[in-house]
Amino acid sequence: MDKPAKKITGSELTEAQCPLRYLLKLLGGKWKLPIICVLVGDKPLRYSTIKRRLGDITNMMLSQSLRELEEADLVIRKQFNEVPPHVEYSLSNKGRSILPALSNVINWAVNNMELDIGCGPNCENCVSQL
Repeated sequence: MDKPAKKITGSELTEAQCPLRYLLKLLGGKWKLPIICVLVGDKPLRYSTIKRRLGDITNMMLSQSLRELEEADLVIRKQFNEVPPHVEYSLSNKGRSILPALSNVINWAVNNMELDIGCGPNCENCVSQL
C-alpha cells in the first residue's frame, strides 16, 4: 500500500528539486543497493537470510538501512505475530520500478570493470538477478 507523499518546504525543497540528490537520499550509502539486489527475487526474505547473503554487514547497519528503505517506500516489511515471531522483507512496487535503471548501471559497471581493472565482477547475484 503506497503512502501519501510527504510535503517538504524551505531548504529541503531546494535539495529535493535535484534528481541526483533525491536519488542519493533514497539509495545512498554502502548497503542500500546491495540490499535491493538481494531482495530482487519473488519471495520475501527474512532478516537473517538478507544478512547471510550480504556477508559482512553489521546488525545495526542492516537494521538502519532496511528501516530507511522502508521509510522511502522501496521495501515492504511484514511482521508475523506467531511463535516464534519473524519478519520478512520484499521490494515494493516503487522499489521494483528502479530495477531497469539499476540493471543499466550494473551493465555499465561490468563493462568498465573489465576495461579499468582487467576483470569482471565477482558478485554474480547482481549480474544474474537484474
